[in-house]
Amino acid sequence: MNVMQIMTLDPACCMPDDRLSDVAALMVEYDCGGIPVVESMETLKPIGVITDRDIACRAVTEGNGALEKTVADYMSSPCVAVTPEASVEDCCQILEKHRIRRVPVVDDEGILCGMVSQADIAIHAPMNKAAHTLRAVSQRPASRVLV
Repeated sequence: MNVMQIMTLDPACCMPDDRLSDVAALMVEYDCGGIPVVESMETLKPIGVITDRDIACRAVTEGNGALEKTVADYMSSPCVAVTPEASVEDCCQILEKHRIRRVPVVDDEGILCGMVSQADIAIHAPMNKAAHTLRAVSQRPASRVLV
């Protein structure tokens, strides 16, 4: 099975100068927890990702009008991506290695064409692979383990 078979096609995307409040509204509208950040709506080349966690845990905790700040202030970059032809196994390894819960899918020209999330893996991958990926992505880094 490859990424093309499980990805969400044509995901919502945003640009670095979009306001966080507008991106949060997109997340509600599209029922998603992460949105690829593209350099422009014409090129659709991903340069990062902004997640609900970025907004809730990083921006909101700062206060001081954080929701009026821009995506560029809080997005994760550089963008980690996979291709539609990548195997689901390879996609899972990328999620695990980078400890991310979702990954943009780009075509041969680097243009955004989809998104794969942990939910896609849970629904479509073999149960043992889905469980392993969920565990690996969710574990705290060793430096943050509380004793």
